[in-house]
Amino acid sequence: MQLKFRRTSGIVASILLSLAVFPGTMAADTAAPVPVSSQAYNEQLPFSIQVVDSETGRGIPAVELRTTNNMIYYTDSAGYVAFKEVGLMNDTVFFHLSSDGYKVPQDMFGYYGQAVEVTPGGSIKLTMERVNIAERLYRLTGQGIYRDSILLGKTPPIEEPLLNGKVMGQDSVQTIKYKGKLYWFWGDTDRVAYPLGNFRVTGATSKLPGQGGLDPDVGVDLDYFTQEDGFVKSLVPSLSDGANIAWVFGLMTAKDASGKERLLAGYSTHNPDLSAFGILQFNDQTEQFEQLVQFPDKNDWRHPGGQASYYKENGKGYWVFTEHRMPNLRVPATYDAIKDYTKYESFTALKPGTTYDGANTQLERDAAGKLVWGWKKNTPPLKQDQEKELISLGLIKASDTRYYQLNDVDTGADVTLAGSSVEWNDYRQKYVMFGQQMGGSTSGLGEMWFAEAPAPQGPWTTAKKIITHDNYTFYNPAHDEFFDKAGGRYIYLEATYTNTFTDSEPTPRYNYNQMMYKLDLANPKLGLTPVVSDLAKSKAITSSSYEKDHQANLAIDGNSATQWTSDSKKNPQWLKVDLGAPSLIQRVVLKWGTAYGKAYQIQASNDGVKWTDLYSTKKSDGGVEEIKLKDTKARYIRLYGTSSGSSHGYSVRDFEVYGTPQNT
Repeated sequence: MQLKFRRTSGIVASILLSLAVFPGTMAADTAAPVPVSSQAYNEQLPFSIQVVDSETGRGIPAVELRTTNNMIYYTDSAGYVAFKEVGLMNDTVFFHLSSDGYKVPQDMFGYYGQAVEVTPGGSIKLTMERVNIAERLYRLTGQGIYRDSILLGKTPPIEEPLLNGKVMGQDSVQTIKYKGKLYWFWGDTDRVAYPLGNFRVTGATSKLPGQGGLDPDVGVDLDYFTQEDGFVKSLVPSLSDGANIAWVFGLMTAKDASGKERLLAGYSTHNPDLSAFGILQFNDQTEQFEQLVQFPDKNDWRHPGGQASYYKENGKGYWVFTEHRMPNLRVPATYDAIKDYTKYESFTALKPGTTYDGANTQLERDAAGKLVWGWKKNTPPLKQDQEKELISLGLIKASDTRYYQLNDVDTGADVTLAGSSVEWNDYRQKYVMFGQQMGGSTSGLGEMWFAEAPAPQGPWTTAKKIITHDNYTFYNPAHDEFFDKAGGRYIYLEATYTNTFTDSEPTPRYNYNQMMYKLDLANPKLGLTPVVSDLAKSKAITSSSYEKDHQANLAIDGNSATQWTSDSKKNPQWLKVDLGAPSLIQRVVLKWGTAYGKAYQIQASNDGVKWTDLYSTKKSDGGVEEIKLKDTKARYIRLYGTSSGSSHGYSVRDFEVYGTPQNT
């Protein structure tokens, strides 16, 4: 059974939830007169401290400020602390500064911090250097997200900055776009009124960015599904197995037999041990999940879990899941297939119909002895640790393809994952993964890694650490792909920030809540190889002339069966592509029609007026020509024909321009 990273204490306690009697409200003490000296202190304005990222200037959430007598404060999601300590106003106060993934210089005595002149109503801005490659943005859930900003009289960016849905903490997010909105669901939720919370799934909706929703750099306005007392309601009623706890995973959408789009989720129930797996369907009217099917065997690997991602293969849609820590489980993206456990497939090298059995494991090989990896039914997935053991046993050879053996790109060390989230990325033209490490160097479950692969199942080979924590957990990562910006250059990750599975004290307000990070895929610290793509495809293109039904755009439509043809053999004739922005041009591929250019130039320009030759020939034979160029940064590129190789002018089936988009 796949280990779910949840608070075990909460699981056990929830069994007693139905028997618990919530304590009544204690009567308030009789108010005592306030001394005049206390009134003077109370009338003082707080001192504003903002801690910002030295690189971006943005406020850093969850920075600890500690005085020399060990009073501790934490910055809110805007990086503010409203400091108002009786006896320390109008004085010099030293603050030790610390935050996971950030640092400040050490002074001559070994201290990390700064002395500050504290005055009522005054302010100071302190900076920290980011060690993490990913940037911490804000907390999404829980009480007091912008507490200190409010105390300082500032306007927060979200509608409910202090307490939304009476939520104190929320665990393990699942989010999907459905009916023009984002639907958010969490596994367990802490309440204000009592230590036992909601253990049967809570949820909310939000508007999409650009459609009334906030820019993901700013925040998310969550509209919770609540009950009469204002606390978030349970979204999974009692199911047929009668278990007390319910979680949802692997959110999907599919059209039912009537053609209506449905929101579906895999579920598991616990009592507290695992009770059942199955599929739930969201009821748009009651705003609750309903049971669609319970799968017959709770020990079967064929059930949705982890994060779900939609993709197509050979024109057919699938949902792929990270239930087994890697994206090695999928199901056809149809309503009937999702609710039929026999339709689920694993990505594995096991011989069909067999299971993993250590040194006795049977692997599938073809007639040439090549290891056969593929999507297979009735055969469990080959997991990362199992693949590693088969390598050590020599059953998987050095010449065999490995799919899940991630290594630190800097040190070569193994990276074992406890969970992951995978999505297609337009900017990288690859599938990208956020992976939560198991057994990291600074925390057992708090290190986050980035990797990329040509397909959702891999091969996943190297990874780069992007987020680190010191003895703190950051589990169940979710790539919020609907927030991707700038063509996928900026991507957004959230996970549950908690002291669970550590001996650390919980961070006030932040503990057991969702934290959002932003990753810039153009950050040179990632060390990614630049992606070379066809920059000309579907861009704006013009020509010197064209024949009817053979316009210029047919040379960059990606279809070699169509072509641009000039309407005259008169020279010169040209094709000009506007790449939309300056780009690094490295290679051109020309696929000529019958009327090819015998003499021509490949030229580049930054203004579309003044041109520079990148390549020139007087003896082309047509056909397919691949022209390697010296790296050139330009916005415009053109084919400039000066002599045709036939009596019919020029014809070009494909004009492909390869290189990398530039960021400036």
